Amino acid sequence: MRIQDCAARFAESIRAGGSSNRCFKGASMTKCEHLHLANLKVKPSSRTCKECVALGQSPVELRMCLVCGNVACCDSSPGRHATKHFQETGHPMMKPLKSGNWMWCYVHQAYM
Repeated sequence: MRIQDCAARFAESIRAGGSSNRCFKGASMTKCEHLHLANLKVKPSSRTCKECVALGQSPVELRMCLVCGNVACCDSSPGRHATKHFQETGHPMMKPLKSGNWMWCYVHQAYM
């Protein structure tokens, strides 16, 4: 199942009073009031972490903010720029740019 379909089903479940939803690959999604902030149609702002490029660093993996589309490096990268983006903007939802079919809520520190 595509992440967009899964998130839509989960959002509908929450509106109906549900607490979790079984979706892709049988994983259970956590109830999160921030999920409605995730814009699943947002476009990535770039193909790499611009902050890493400016610092001469190489990102391990890339994450995309689901609020504004900012692309930044993961917490395994030296700069941890995706987390820095959350701390500076308060945008709580992100997903991997290329690999994986999940979302992360920084506020709850939980996979969606």
